[in-house]
Amino acid sequence: MSRRGLFVPAFDPLADARVFADLAAQAEEAGWDGIFIWDHLLYADPVVEIADPWICLAAAAMTTSRIQLGTAVTPLSRRRPQVLARQAATLDRLSGGRLILGFGLGDDGGGRNGRGGELSAFGETVEPKVRAALLDEGLDVLTALLSGELVDHDGPHHRAAGVTFLPSATRPGGIPIWIGGRWPNKPPQRRAARYDGYFVIGLGSPADVAEARTAIDAARAAAGSDEPIELVVQVPADGDPVAWADAGASWVLTGVGPYRMDLDAVRKVVAAGPVP
Repeated sequence: MSRRGLFVPAFDPLADARVFADLAAQAEEAGWDGIFIWDHLLYADPVVEIADPWICLAAAAMTTSRIQLGTAVTPLSRRRPQVLARQAATLDRLSGGRLILGFGLGDDGGGRNGRGGELSAFGETVEPKVRAALLDEGLDVLTALLSGELVDHDGPHHRAAGVTFLPSATRPGGIPIWIGGRWPNKPPQRRAARYDGYFVIGLGSPADVAEARTAIDAARAAAGSDEPIELVVQVPADGDPVAWADAGASWVLTGVGPYRMDLDAVRKVVAAGPVP
């Protein structure tokens, strides 16, 4: 059975943790299964105001009790995995085990007025292969720390010298991790096959879902598992989520924004609830 979520940037009218928390409560009441927030420091014009996703999710955890909460997606290359592990474990506890973590490479978009994007503006690496290596090693460190077990890691980018992080995640099996990637790029598929979900970006139509499922299942088998993982897609607010669900997507996220968002219009999308 497909689940339905919202895909929301914390930009401009939503760049307020109190507004986002209120929207999450409204989404829960309307019957949505999840609400997922973008993770950006900068974004392209005409976006001006941006809120921190982790504070927004913490606020939402306090106004809800059932709906899943998560990021879609966090570029781990510009995060310290040990800091993020502490934030994630704390947020998972705060939400009662409702957190889902989405990760990806990100990009250097988000520049304004000709200046650099959200990586280069702060001196972060923009080389895709380096960011991929940071993502993979960061995921290894992050998941190890979230396990609550002793971690000894000395890699090219990260170090964790004989440390244990407690408390660990609340739900059995740990916090679910989704990996985002543009279709039909193979590296994100191989990466997602090691985790719990594949947030596939850029499918042309519901007819492509079967091919994406075949690809991720093949990558999963190559990684040594025959258990299926979540296949997550995103549709615009005026799209047809039912067609994507019927095609086999396990999560269909309805997106709003990111440009010139009107809060009342966003609330209407949320209040309408997921289409049966």
